[in-house]
Amino acid sequence: MEISEVRKRLLQTIERAKLQAAERRARNDQATTLFGPWLDTVVVPLVRQLAQALRAEGHLFNVFTPSGSVRLMSERNAEDFIELFLDTTGTEPRVVGRTRRGRGSRVLESEEALGAPGALSEEDVLAFLLRALEGFVEK
Repeated sequence: MEISEVRKRLLQTIERAKLQAAERRARNDQATTLFGPWLDTVVVPLVRQLAQALRAEGHLFNVFTPSGSVRLMSERNAEDFIELFLDTTGTEPRVVGRTRRGRGSRVLESEEALGAPGALSEEDVLAFLLRALEGFVEK
């Protein structure tokens, strides 16, 4: 193969990669802009309501809001939690729910992609949280 052809194709690849990176950054910026207010006005109040309802039923959970996420954490074990955050590491930004709980000496962790930041409803979030809570309240 001619060196000129190799170089030409390399330059095309570099240009395509730069364009894709710029598009990905733009999508991530837009998703971050949507996610922040939605987190503050919809998700955090919903998680706080859920924590209060759990407390009334004898399940002690606290709500933490580290930057860009919300975490429902067990008072009994700080390693037991359910967390929602924006994942911008993939090709498309998405809201992810992460669950971690100890079961004896084992630690069970799972992540679930819930969807795009602008496409999720309060009902979608509640459904995920209730599914994730089953493992914590089954005892």
